Amino acid sequence: MMGYESKAMPELPEVETVVRGLRGPLTGRTFTGVTVTWPNAIRTPIPELQRRLPGQRIEAITRRGKYLQFHLSGGDTLVLHLKMSGDLLVEPATEPLHPHVRTIFDLDNGHQLRFKDMRKFARVYLVDDPDQVVGKLGPEPLGDSFTVADFKALFRRRSGRLKPLLLNQAFLAGVGNIYADESCHLAQIDPRRQVATLTDAELERLYHAIRQALNAGIMYKGASLDEIYRGGEFQDHFQVYGRTGQPCLTCGREIQRIVLGGRSTHFCSECQK
Repeated sequence: MMGYESKAMPELPEVETVVRGLRGPLTGRTFTGVTVTWPNAIRTPIPELQRRLPGQRIEAITRRGKYLQFHLSGGDTLVLHLKMSGDLLVEPATEPLHPHVRTIFDLDNGHQLRFKDMRKFARVYLVDDPDQVVGKLGPEPLGDSFTVADFKALFRRRSGRLKPLLLNQAFLAGVGNIYADESCHLAQIDPRRQVATLTDAELERLYHAIRQALNAGIMYKGASLDEIYRGGEFQDHFQVYGRTGQPCLTCGREIQRIVLGGRSTHFCSECQK
């Protein structure tokens, strides 16, 4: 397996993979109780969460950006953000708890949805309108109605460097460090470019590159990120991310690593002039 940097937050493909894995065991199940062992994760008052959630059936599970949304029969939405190390397990209530389980959702079939979070950054919300949590997110880059023209329009009157803008969730939802690096490489654009200098042709390449990278990530069930996320295989197909000093798979030039906007950024100085 190719080496790569850990400490990456799950991005759109990783969260989409989790959502798809939960739909089978959880859709149609009813919550019967909630136990909280790490109160800081809960963004709804805990007594309110424990009062409102039991009795509500899971009608659908969707994703918005990097958030998971459980749409419930009572009209509420349970919104979860995995942050750096969140993981969701569906296990029998009789199974011993992992020590990093922070929130336990009891289900009507004797199982539990267990929210494990080693680093304690994950978040839980119960809201009557999911826009209270996700309303400030930018458009979904894989949305059927999200066109090249829509993408180009996002850049109007924008300034600054490209990579930090792609990481701005209010600009575009779901893209993080891995997929920003991979997308810029696919589009043959230097991540340090000032966005005001990008041409229409370059923006069109970038639009398709972002969708290509994200769809590839989903196809490979995301990237396995350190010991927290496992099972995905996209890390075996990285072109630049985490490949510092290795030859570019396109031209053979050594992959560079810099810090841009406080984040590790990987690129090929030949392919991405």
